[in-house]
Amino acid sequence: MPPLIGISTYLEASAHWGVWNLPAALLPAGYHQLVQRAGGLAAMLPPDPATGSAAAVVSRLDAVVISGGPDVEPVRYGADVDPRTGPPARERDAWELALIEAALSSGVPLLGICRGMQLLNVALGGTLHQHLDAHAGPPGVFDQHEVKPVPGTLLAEALPEPLSVPTFHHQSVDRLGEGLIASAYASDDGTVEAVELPGAEGFVLGVQWHPEAGDDLRVMRALVAAASR
Repeated sequence: MPPLIGISTYLEASAHWGVWNLPAALLPAGYHQLVQRAGGLAAMLPPDPATGSAAAVVSRLDAVVISGGPDVEPVRYGADVDPRTGPPARERDAWELALIEAALSSGVPLLGICRGMQLLNVALGGTLHQHLDAHAGPPGVFDQHEVKPVPGTLLAEALPEPLSVPTFHHQSVDRLGEGLIASAYASDDGTVEAVELPGAEGFVLGVQWHPEAGDDLRVMRALVAAASR
């Protein structure tokens, strides 16, 4: 049986399809398609106001993906709000932090993508740069830039060589959270592009880019392999 991989979702006050315009939990299709192409079964995990249920949810999964999305609210890492930081998504922050805590405490494999990597860093006591340039295309368009994996890391086992990745973000890791190491950097400006937690009970990795927007399956295949063990 392929492993069941839960993916956190957006919660939007208004979404349009057909004749409907309603509140919706949604997720770009690239996420579930990436899980499926890498050999996993995909399940969507919409925000739950009862964050105490996160442990029960994670206990039924073989791995968790924290997806990309809006900026993490700066209060979560003790910072004042930069004018360029987007509006908060408090319910999603709370739910995804609970999912991360549950995955870390239970050893369930965990992958953070873009915002998901940043939230993993915050969950472990790290901080974020609230704005940087040149890591996104025009609104709604992914850019490409090169990242260099750090030899000897979990990420480098999956991606041993420098590679061009799809990217769309304006925030990044500043101070690393407790126990985390940087496992990839942007070739042009040294921005932290991946983090991982050596010695963790399970697979714990965050990538700043968007593998669901590209054709490289190796990061997700590594998660699926960890979830299958």
